[in-house]
Amino acid sequence: MSQRQLSLNAFLMATGHHIAAWRHPDVPAGAELDFKQYLKVARLAEAAKFDALFVADGVAVSLESAGSFDVAARTARASYLEPFTLLSALAAVTERIGLIGTVSTSFNEPFHLARKFASLDWISGGRAGWNQVTSNTLAEAQNFNRDQHLEHALRYERADEFLDVVKGLWDSWEDDAFLRDKASGQFFDPARLHELNHRGKHFQVKGPLNVARSPQGYPVLVQAGSSEAGKEIAARTAEAIFTAHQSLESAQAFYADVKGRLAKYGRRPEELKVLPGILAVVGRTEEEAQAKYRQLQELIHPQVGLSLLSGMIGADLSAYDLDGPVPQDLPETNGGKSRQALLLDLAAREQLSIRELYLRIAGARGHWTVVGTAEQVADQIQLWFENGAADGFNVMPPWLPGGLEDFIELVVPELRRRGLFRTEYAGTTLREHFGLARPENQHVLRRQQRAAS
Repeated sequence: MSQRQLSLNAFLMATGHHIAAWRHPDVPAGAELDFKQYLKVARLAEAAKFDALFVADGVAVSLESAGSFDVAARTARASYLEPFTLLSALAAVTERIGLIGTVSTSFNEPFHLARKFASLDWISGGRAGWNQVTSNTLAEAQNFNRDQHLEHALRYERADEFLDVVKGLWDSWEDDAFLRDKASGQFFDPARLHELNHRGKHFQVKGPLNVARSPQGYPVLVQAGSSEAGKEIAARTAEAIFTAHQSLESAQAFYADVKGRLAKYGRRPEELKVLPGILAVVGRTEEEAQAKYRQLQELIHPQVGLSLLSGMIGADLSAYDLDGPVPQDLPETNGGKSRQALLLDLAAREQLSIRELYLRIAGARGHWTVVGTAEQVADQIQLWFENGAADGFNVMPPWLPGGLEDFIELVVPELRRRGLFRTEYAGTTLREHFGLARPENQHVLRRQQRAAS
């Protein structure tokens, strides 16, 4: 029996991750806006002892590749709830499961973000996590006073400074700063308060933050970029990294690469969780699983599939033959560079047509898709987990709530039988679920270092 335990997040995406999930007969109409549906899914995941709920986000309706709003709307990605609002509501009706929200460094200010996540951590009793992204679409940039998106390298440079400012703000107050001494009338100790006074290339922030240091010290820091710049930020700052891989070999190479970068920042491999995405379509027999997958694939509208692929690969493919090869001479995207490389590599390696490639990614958008019985899915998860490819997974239900119900009912008991996943929560915070230490306040650390020298 393995002593090391998997981390499992339930990655919530409106009606499900498959691009045609909203058309599935078991998905309620309007589920992407119905809080009762999110609550049902959250309680399912918490009862199964998942580490966290993971919520993605974007700040635009992307129409440029779709051709018309009618086609774009068919993807059910045109309308979904804002993460802070959603997770704050879920915090009040759950008790143990972590709450990870995606918020962009490109279209926010550090003070606002630091305050909101500190508040979520307090509201949830230490269950908040921030998935840092830089955003990658022109449509998003155009909603925030820009005609063009920032260049990729500049986005990551800004993100690097943004994170330093946020962490500095989270350390505005030492843990014991608030005395609340009613007898003397002293509410806090001024010696335990620290102004940030940051002046950098991208940000000027005085501080301090007007929220006390939160239960986890910092909400858990998650990162979702797999480009060179993304991996370097993850190695320096992230505590979990969400990544996409199609094969064991690719996942192993990424795992070794990003873990190998930690030492130069004085970090140990166990301080960063590598969590690839997995879309699992599970049946009691292999035939049942394949039938479920086939049902979803048959619901994909060709224009929606083409629009999805064009957006992800960073080039408009509408002028090409759907049944012809995927062009390999596309210009380098200013969007998701690692995803463009993954898709072009997959198409070339397996000689896929444009139609075949969009069908391949329609469920998981470049993440790993596994179709089979509970034993077959658990075999693959165990293979990656025990062979240097993953510390756990972001579970991407193909449709909701049924796809998650299948995983919990069929796969989770099999993982437990193999000793790979918990039967009960051992702690109350997301850091405890992930096995991560609570960070010390940087001002306290400096004081301790001065005293020791």
